[in-house]
Amino acid sequence: MPEPTPVLILISVLLVVSIPLLLHLIIYSTTSATLPTILLIGPSGAGKTALVTLLERGRATATRTSQTPHTVEVSLPVKTPVASSRFRSPNDPTWEVTKKLLVQDTPGHGKLRHYAMDSISKPQNLQGIIFVVDAADLSSEAREGARQAAEYLHDVLLQLQKRATNSKSSRAPKEMPVIIAANKLDLFTALPAPLVKSTLESEITKLRKSLSAGLLDSGVGAKDLDAAEEHEWLGEVGNGPFEFSQLQEFNVQVKILGGNVTGVDGSDVKQWWNWIGSIL
Repeated sequence: MPEPTPVLILISVLLVVSIPLLLHLIIYSTTSATLPTILLIGPSGAGKTALVTLLERGRATATRTSQTPHTVEVSLPVKTPVASSRFRSPNDPTWEVTKKLLVQDTPGHGKLRHYAMDSISKPQNLQGIIFVVDAADLSSEAREGARQAAEYLHDVLLQLQKRATNSKSSRAPKEMPVIIAANKLDLFTALPAPLVKSTLESEITKLRKSLSAGLLDSGVGAKDLDAAEEHEWLGEVGNGPFEFSQLQEFNVQVKILGGNVTGVDGSDVKQWWNWIGSIL
């Protein structure tokens, strides 16, 4: 049997070294192109743009009211655990990619909310939704802030619910985690997270009744009314109160977590970071 030539040995060594590197580069570039996306939505003035700036730069800066969607690439803090990395080796070239994500900020003005709705109905690797509310605004005696936040949240959750009710497949839609980020908890007038939850559930209950009464007043027939209500009714059908837990049936998981983007003692968004890591 002839001895291998130096050239053949060199080619074999190059192949052994280069093939794994090439495969790692392919995996890395493919994963980079499909970073998970978190959608930021909520009423104007809740602190969405300030939050996305904080997540991107590590500090909050002065912001203006958003008029168009804005997407940034964000890296998780080093100490934030990532669910998908539990069994991944730190030497894996995709390790760093799993610590990155895209955060899309959307305008909160009523006439511009179609941007958020489009992102929900046509998700591009959408991994979760953060609905930001001003916890101090919800505590106003006039309840206008709570009503407006609940109306927007109702529409967002109904859009997510329709993924299941409108699906032609027998398979359940992908689970969509949602957090209601109760912002500005550093303010004395802010509602704590449990009260934010009960306030929004109460307002959505009122809204459901109002929408149902509107259908009755429109003169819709009984059969058509039942069909319309079932299609546009958020959560369990009936006269009982609305609760976020009712959406688990439609693979929508809602949590309420408090924090603050700015404040005298700095920001406190650790719970939000941990939630992001838990869904990646």
